[in-house]
Amino acid sequence: MSRTNFQELLDAGVHFGHLARKWNPKMAPYIFDQKNGIHVIDLHKTIVKIDEAAEEMKQLAKSGRKILFVATKKQAKDLIKEKATAIGMPSITERWAGGMLTNFPTIRKAIKKMGTIDKMKEDGTFEKLAKRERLQVDRQREKLEKNLGSIRDMSRLPSALFVVDVQKEANAVKEANRLNIPVFAMVDTCCDPTPIDYVIPANDDATKSIECVVNVLCAAINEGLEERKLEKDKEMPAEGETESTQNAGKKLRPRKGAKPVDAEPAQNAE
Repeated sequence: MSRTNFQELLDAGVHFGHLARKWNPKMAPYIFDQKNGIHVIDLHKTIVKIDEAAEEMKQLAKSGRKILFVATKKQAKDLIKEKATAIGMPSITERWAGGMLTNFPTIRKAIKKMGTIDKMKEDGTFEKLAKRERLQVDRQREKLEKNLGSIRDMSRLPSALFVVDVQKEANAVKEANRLNIPVFAMVDTCCDPTPIDYVIPANDDATKSIECVVNVLCAAINEGLEERKLEKDKEMPAEGETESTQNAGKKLRPRKGAKPVDAEPAQNAE
């Protein structure tokens, strides 16, 4: 059964592509028609691709892997940050720092620096600094929080990327390709779908269109997380079962040659 409703996509304007004169010929298989000089995306193909991506994302979430959401354009950034945070996934919505993936150890150092500053504020070290130094540290902390705050808990490279607007996030896509990290992306008619592993042909400019697609994907990820939680809950009793609970209700036999626990001490012969 399809996860995606055709009418919802239509109402959200997911089918509106770019101007026909700005199209990328590689998107031809996903284009249904041209109207008033604008390409119309084939929503039947979009539904197939959304469902395919949603199922794959669900499996990734179920296996405990992280998907990094990337969207820095104004129509998408706030929405993506909210949706990703709600399902516990990391996101980049301000600026893609060069080497975010290919130079991940350096990024981890920057994140660690944030933690060090926070620790200074907690243990009182921060208050001992001169006023000018405190201002500098605060500015540094704000900058790090703005650019890296949403990935501070990401201790390793993500297992996949979800991108809105592959042209704007070209650097993120290139880094993911270089490291063989799968890329899921909303791809408009003006973009090249070649570097994308899971192409979702859709309007990537309208907030409603982005929200419509992202809602389906996030719901699938949430399903995966719920199934993972259920599986863990089922495993817990078996793993946590102690020897005493296994033997509860059974009469323990004494070791061979051992005296019964409730035996009275033998009287000394007079």
